Amino acid sequence: MTDVDLPVSPVERALYVPGADALVVADVHLGRAADSRIDAPIDDGTDVRERLADLLSRTAPRTVVVAGDLLHSFRRLPRGVEDDLAALEDCVADAGADLVVTPGNHDPLLESVFDGETAPAYRLADDETVVCHGHERPELDADADADVTRYVVGHDHPALSVDGRTVPCFLYGPNAYAGADVIVLPAFTTLAAGATVNGMRTRDFQSPLVTDADAFHPAVWDDSSGEPLWFPALGECRRLL
Repeated sequence: MTDVDLPVSPVERALYVPGADALVVADVHLGRAADSRIDAPIDDGTDVRERLADLLSRTAPRTVVVAGDLLHSFRRLPRGVEDDLAALEDCVADAGADLVVTPGNHDPLLESVFDGETAPAYRLADDETVVCHGHERPELDADADADVTRYVVGHDHPALSVDGRTVPCFLYGPNAYAGADVIVLPAFTTLAAGATVNGMRTRDFQSPLVTDADAFHPAVWDDSSGEPLWFPALGECRRLL
């Protein structure tokens, strides 16, 4: 393990940003179970809502930001998705928080079911953290770009293979994109197997914000300690795992 000191806090599959009083999740993929030809082991709408409610009670954020892929299906909305989304919105509102979505590549139908705030790249209240899905380069004006300290993204669904188990992981790249740190979140849905990053090179990542995979530190959530466990950067980690 290694020490990584960040002003933000990974919590299970989410990231809490204290300076902005914001909770960020990515890749929720509502409707994935209904869209699958294989029976899913869980009701993904209920599962997502219950886990989010638990995180809201623990962090009490002012803002909840979904960093893209709130929905799963590109072409149609599976039965139950609108109800699941409405219940998710109620869950956030009941916690006294505002919900913001930065649309991802799976969200072409988002406007038809969500009338809340959306933005391709959303700057948090700390004025230094920008949230986006990560499937394309964020478009900010030059002055705004210069003030960004970190980007928080999803899209790649990172996971780490440790002792024969594959678990969701965070990735932290210091000064990884345009002089700013990059934090890649694991998929919030538990139905995504994840992309095992142990052997992945920069070219294997889909996000253009991952400019040097070897420099990114993976972290996995440890239930027993209630905190993330940080590993050396992937360039070194590959020799250890």
